[in-house]
Amino acid sequence: MTVAQLFDLTGKVAMVTGARRGLGQAMALALADAGADIVGVGPNPMDGTAREVEARNRGFTGIAADLAVPNDFAEIVGKAVAASGRVDILVNNAGIIRRTDVLDFAETDWDEVMQVNLKSAFFLSQAVARHMVERGAAGRIVNIASILSFQGGVRVPSYTASKHGIVGLTRLLANELAPHGITVNAIAPGYMETDNTEALRNDADRSRQLIERIPLGRFGRAEELATALLFLAAPASGYVTGSVVTVDGGWMAR
Repeated sequence: MTVAQLFDLTGKVAMVTGARRGLGQAMALALADAGADIVGVGPNPMDGTAREVEARNRGFTGIAADLAVPNDFAEIVGKAVAASGRVDILVNNAGIIRRTDVLDFAETDWDEVMQVNLKSAFFLSQAVARHMVERGAAGRIVNIASILSFQGGVRVPSYTASKHGIVGLTRLLANELAPHGITVNAIAPGYMETDNTEALRNDADRSRQLIERIPLGRFGRAEELATALLFLAAPASGYVTGSVVTVDGGWMAR
């Protein structure tokens, strides 16, 4: 098998939540570059992502779904299958964050973050896994965790709890789905140039403190998740499951 074949996703269909911009868009494009057709799931139109995917001669299907509210996840998967034939790869990327001092943190902020970041990720994984098992086909699920899956952070209680939960959920799903040939892994990004870190990057003192802590001395770029994603999504990574890959500029090493 050649190096190119190791990461060849030609003929595969990848579902990516939160694919409109940021990390989700970058990961959708990386999968398309490797040959996969893309199903984007999110509350808003993903016209920019669709154009970029189609420019790579890959198919794109957008499914409107607000993961901040309860959904019929079987219906979402059904729409994807009707449009693209199947789902081989799921990337649970959609996530939100709320920043407030712990003494003032609101229950609504807790519930909204947990709904998007953890509950929806589980039930979409369940629906996709059911589809894969019914097909009798191997599959890949990649969850987007965070370095706050391992640390407490400050002013983000629900985000921290949800990302700790994602790592636990990744391991649970890996254990139960392994007999079906479905691997489940996670990527834990560090401080990336995304909407979620905009407030931090605009705070000169906080930004300086973070960069001083990062061995590589900068925030990460969305496209720098591509290699980790392709490794975990590739057909050749069938013996990797229950793992968490950090892409953090060395943050966790310091």
